[in-house]
Amino acid sequence: MCGITGWVSYRRDLTSHRQVLDTMTETMACRGPDAAGAWVTGRAALGHRRLAVIDLPGGAQPMAVDTADGPVSMVYSGEAYNFTELRDELRRRGHSFATDSDTEVVLRGYVEWGESLTEKLNGMYAFAIWDSRTEKLVMIRDRMGIKPFYYYETDDGVLFGSEPKAILANPLAAPEVGLDGLREIFSFAKTPGHAIWKGMKELRPGHIAVVDRNGLREQAYWRLEVSEHTDDQEATVAHVRELLEDIIARQLVADVPRCTLLSGGLDSSAMTSLAARKLGEHGETVRSFAVDFPGQAENFRAIDVAPSVDTPYVHAVAEHVKCDHRDIVLDGSALSDPAVRQAAIAARDLPIGLGDRDNSLYLLFKAVREQSTVALSGESADEVFGGYPWFHDERRDADTFPWLAGGLTLGDTKDLLSQDLTEKLDVDTYLRDHYLSALDEVPLKDGETGLEKRMRQVCYLHLTRMVNTLLDRKDRMSMAVGLEVRVPFCDHRLVSYVFNTPWSLKTFDGREKSILREATRDVLPESVANRKKSGYPGSFDPAYLAAIRRQAGDLITSGHQALELCSVETLREALDAPAEVITTQQRAIIERALDLAAWFDLRKPVITIG
Repeated sequence: MCGITGWVSYRRDLTSHRQVLDTMTETMACRGPDAAGAWVTGRAALGHRRLAVIDLPGGAQPMAVDTADGPVSMVYSGEAYNFTELRDELRRRGHSFATDSDTEVVLRGYVEWGESLTEKLNGMYAFAIWDSRTEKLVMIRDRMGIKPFYYYETDDGVLFGSEPKAILANPLAAPEVGLDGLREIFSFAKTPGHAIWKGMKELRPGHIAVVDRNGLREQAYWRLEVSEHTDDQEATVAHVRELLEDIIARQLVADVPRCTLLSGGLDSSAMTSLAARKLGEHGETVRSFAVDFPGQAENFRAIDVAPSVDTPYVHAVAEHVKCDHRDIVLDGSALSDPAVRQAAIAARDLPIGLGDRDNSLYLLFKAVREQSTVALSGESADEVFGGYPWFHDERRDADTFPWLAGGLTLGDTKDLLSQDLTEKLDVDTYLRDHYLSALDEVPLKDGETGLEKRMRQVCYLHLTRMVNTLLDRKDRMSMAVGLEVRVPFCDHRLVSYVFNTPWSLKTFDGREKSILREATRDVLPESVANRKKSGYPGSFDPAYLAAIRRQAGDLITSGHQALELCSVETLREALDAPAEVITTQQRAIIERALDLAAWFDLRKPVITIG
C-alpha cells in the first residue's frame, strides 16, 4: 500500500519542477513511511511513498520497464490479489521479472495488454502509468473504489494524487470550495466523481482516465450489471462460502504481520473465523483487535444502527476461534484531544462531522499499526448483503437516499449553518436531483417490478454511493498511520453475484444478511450468528462530551473563522442542553463545528459562495 502523486505537462519542462513534485510526494508520507521515490522527465513527473507489504526489498517505485519504443513508468498503490496467476501467464508470454512484487506484474501486464489489463485484475488499486511511447498518462482505479484517486486538469495537462492534499501542494491547484463542494460536505450524498475542491475530480470506481495532448477522457471499464441468477438457496449459500474462502485466502497474503478488525458482528466475526481456519492450516494463529471505551456498558445508549455493546460478542468470537486478541480501550481524554481531531481531519481532508467515531477509528488504527501492517476488515458486507435496518422496513421506500431516511448520519447538521448559507446551498434540492440521477443509473431486469425492483435500486445506491463514503473513511484513517486495511467483502466477484441474487433469497429466513449468516454459521458462536446488526460504536464517556462542549465554547469566544458559515445561536443552543438530555442532533452539531474549525486551520479553504 502506498501514496502516489504526479504531474503531466505538455508545455513545461518538468525537470525544472522537481522540488514541487517532492513537496506533493511528501504529503503522502503517512501512506508510505518506508521509502520515497521520484521519476521525472520533461513531460511527466511521478512521485511515490511506499508502505512495503509484498517483496520488501524489491518493490521500490516509481517502477519502469524499457521497451523498444521507450520506457513505460508507473506509480501504484494497492494490491493485486491474483498477481501470482498473472505473473505465470506473463512468463508464458515471454516476460521475465526482476522482482517478486505485484507492482511489476501490473506494470508488465500493461505492457502486454495495454488498458485491457483492467479486465484481468482482482484487487484494490489505484495507479498511473506514463507511456512514453505515445506520451500519454493512463490512470486506473479499482472496481469498487477501495483505493482513492483524484485528478486536477491544468491548462496543459493534469495533476493527480491518492489524496487531495497531494494535488493542493502544487501551486497550480487552488484550495477553493464552492457551493457544490459545501453541498457535498453537508448532504452525505457522496456523488461519484465529486472531490469537493473546485477543479478537482475523483476518478470514479471502475473507471480509467487517459491524458494526452488532446486532453483527458474518462470511461468505465466495469460497472454493476444485471444477470440471471439461476442458483437455488442451497447452491447460493455454498457459492458465497466458496467465494469467501478464496477471497480471504488471497487477502491474507503478505510479507508483513497481518490481523483482523473484530467488532463481534456477523461480518467481521465470519471473516475472522475463516481467516483463523486458513492460517491454522499453516500452524498460525489469527490476531484480532477491537475498539472499546471505559464504562461503555454503563454509559451506552442504544440507537437503531447500534443497538448493543460489542465487547461480549467480540470476546465470544475470540474464545471460539482462539484468536490472539487485544481490546484497544480509548478514554474520553484521548478521544477529545484536539491533536487527535486535527489528525483525523488531516487524514480525511474533509470536515465530515462524525467526531468521536472518526477520532476513535484513527486511534484504533494507530494502536493496531504498532503490531501489524495489514488488517482485514468486515467493511461493506452490509451494503453487499443488505444489513442495515432500513433495508427491511418502510424507510427503504423513502423518496431519498435510504441511509438518510435511516439516520446513518447520526444527526442532521444542516441546522448548524447560517440562514443565508442554508438558502444558498438548498441541500434538499441538491439531494433530490442527485437521488433521481442515481436512480437513472440503476440497471434493471426486463419486467422487474415491485419489491424486487425497489431492492435492486436500494442495493445499487448503497454499493455505488454509501459504500464509497465508508471505504474512503477506512482508507484515509488507516493510511494516515501506515496501516493497510483490506476489505474482502468488496471483491467484485462476490459483489456482482450477490447483487444479482433476488431479494427474496437474500432474506430467505426473514432476517438481514440471510445468505452470509447461513454461509458462515458453522464457524461462529450461536450468539454472534444470531446477533442483530450493530454499527461502529461511539463513545458515551461523559468526560468526552464535557470536553467537546468546552472546546466548542472556546470557538465562540475566539470568533473562529469557521463560524462564519454557522449559526452561532444554534451552536449555543446545543451547548446549553443539559448533558443528560442532549440529543443526537445537538451532539452532532457540536462535533461538526469542531471538525469545521480543524479543517479551516489545516486546509485553509477559500470558500466562494457568491
